[in-house]
Amino acid sequence: MELLLVSVASLFAGFVDAIVGGGGLILVPALFAVFPTTHPATLFGVNKSASMWGTAAATVQFARRVQMPWASLLPAAGLAFAGSMAGAWTVTVISPDFLRRALPLVLLAVLLYTLARKDLGRQHAPTFSGRQEAAAAGVLGLTIGFYDGFFGPGTGSFLVFLFVRWLGYDFLHASASAKLLNVSSNVAAVLLFAWKGHVWWHFALSMAVANVVGSLLGTRLALKHGSGFVRGVFIVVVSALILKTTYDAWLKA
Repeated sequence: MELLLVSVASLFAGFVDAIVGGGGLILVPALFAVFPTTHPATLFGVNKSASMWGTAAATVQFARRVQMPWASLLPAAGLAFAGSMAGAWTVTVISPDFLRRALPLVLLAVLLYTLARKDLGRQHAPTFSGRQEAAAAGVLGLTIGFYDGFFGPGTGSFLVFLFVRWLGYDFLHASASAKLLNVSSNVAAVLLFAWKGHVWWHFALSMAVANVVGSLLGTRLALKHGSGFVRGVFIVVVSALILKTTYDAWLKA
């Protein structure tokens, strides 16, 4: 029964994550509810071990239908891996608790900006090209990768927003590009969790299959309905993240 519950949660998480990120909103609380006495690091390890496969599957599906600037994204993915490793190491010596209270405010600013700019992310008009685009994507990969390894909540949403706002992508291209960087940072986190013995592989494998199924469904929906649909889901996911992080930081006993 436990495996069935977390696998269903993993399927829904993969569906949401494939469209715009934020699958952790579904899967992490489900894992904590089903295994309340388990060490958090183990549950985070299981979450990452399952979700990285769904994110990878989404990346492949997007790459087949969306033109992706590989010359810029592949180095950025490498930097995201390095940043995530550095962030994961940093969290072993510095507590990330100071970010908990700031995160809802940052997410609120992202949401308000997106709502105010009705045309944001509807047209694909890259701000940079060539080495400039590679440098900008690299900065995103390194900084957001570090954040993912150090703290994590909202990583996919931050990547999508910054690809839209800073690099000039539409929401569909931004979501596709964010997936590749997110896969890289997730792999780094999984390697670290596995090294520390914080992965239940017998759960992770079943959940990974469910996550991939959900991811394929979500990707198909995003490709079918385009940037306007992805923008709408982005607004819903960020709103949910604001509520969740506000509760965790300010209201939870």
